[in-house]
Amino acid sequence: MPPRSTHLLLAAGMAATLSACGPGDRGAGRAGPPAGDSGFAGVQRRGAAVMGVNQYTSRHVFEALADGGRIELQRSVDDSAGVAQIRRHMQLIARQFAAGDFRLPGIVHDREVPGTRIMADRHGAISYAVESLPRGGAVRVRSSDTLAVRAIHEFLAFQRQDHHASAHHDS
Repeated sequence: MPPRSTHLLLAAGMAATLSACGPGDRGAGRAGPPAGDSGFAGVQRRGAAVMGVNQYTSRHVFEALADGGRIELQRSVDDSAGVAQIRRHMQLIARQFAAGDFRLPGIVHDREVPGTRIMADRHGAISYAVESLPRGGAVRVRSSDTLAVRAIHEFLAFQRQDHHASAHHDS
């Protein structure tokens, strides 16, 4: 499929998801964005469109590990449809990242995400394994390439900051 068609499909999917994740869904789980933080609100809105679940009632973890890291997304509320959607999203990003395609994080953050250029260049030296979690899923990212691991850590640190997320899973 040509890139233009792909972008049109993503835009249509984003619009449909945004209408499905209306303000009424914000009440459950975490509160909305801090006052005056329109950048965060944009990340949350675009994240909901790309990932298919409300970001205010979901929880991200971006954990740097010695050989790469781990990206985790779980629902904060009981939601079997949302859990299934997260697992589909994790499969999709694992496939895309393994192919060197980092367009989705660029859409969510409305910019090139730090680390992705090197991760794309060295995609053959990085592995991505999807894991199911009780309320969502995770992608375990591994590499023995020092430069790739540094880029993965840069990517995870940026994600953690922009999503206002944790570095470790809180039990």
